[in-house]
Amino acid sequence: MTDFQNASEAPASRGGGAVRPLLWVLLAISAAGNMVTSGSGAHTVAGIAFGVATLGFAIALVVHHYRTRRR
Repeated sequence: MTDFQNASEAPASRGGGAVRPLLWVLLAISAAGNMVTSGSGAHTVAGIAFGVATLGFAIALVVHHYRTRRR
């Protein structure tokens, strides 16, 4: 392999080490918030907001996985 090929692969292999753990923490918090608001009879908008956030963080984890995986 040439140096050019190694340099083009370097950003994908480094890929932001703190992003994935942060997304997992946010996913867990939003899922817990969704469960609490759904089970306690809290305002429907709060439950929907936590549900949308949970879905968003799950999608972000999938996107991050595919962008930073090694080929």
